[in-house]
Amino acid sequence: MAQAPAGRTAGTLPLPDRLLAVATRMFAEKGFENTSVQEIVNAAGVTKGAMYHYFGSKDDLLYEIYHRLLGLQTSRLEQIANGPGTAAERLRAAAVDVLNTSFLYLDDFTVFFRSTHLLSRDRREAVRAERRRYHERFRALVEEGQREGTFRTETPADIAVHFFFGTVHQIGAWYRPGGRLKTAAISEHYVDLFLHGLEK
Repeated sequence: MAQAPAGRTAGTLPLPDRLLAVATRMFAEKGFENTSVQEIVNAAGVTKGAMYHYFGSKDDLLYEIYHRLLGLQTSRLEQIANGPGTAAERLRAAAVDVLNTSFLYLDDFTVFFRSTHLLSRDRREAVRAERRRYHERFRALVEEGQREGTFRTETPADIAVHFFFGTVHQIGAWYRPGGRLKTAAISEHYVDLFLHGLEK
């Protein structure tokens, strides 16, 4: 991911990851449009030539932020969805995971939902297709629980999933680190509300 792992600063990362870490932080703080390539390379301690060796443009950095976050969350969802447990247990684990990873990579998450519209049309469509595949796999867990009789069928799975992700996508608009509630507690509250709305 673009952010430095625990125990490592952006300056100790391989150059492409360092550029992504710096760009992600700056895009989240200042906005994509208000951040220049020169500011990114200055903050990363490299030249423009070094950046262009890995990324052809500022747009490439933006796309990579989206692609990495989606890739991480999709990989984790597949592991959970294909793992052991009932549909309800796997759905809870998947819902907690998407919240936890959103909090863990909050800058990436913020950039994702603030600047999607600034991608080129082709890349915007590619990101939407990736998100759609993620939502479809997540929805399949709801549908599995409905077939098993664990979840109510009168609420369409599509509506339940759109409702859940609609609330998740607002996190970047209100959450601030250091608040009264810890992220783990927020995740549990969100997931409890979601699952209680599905259970019989």
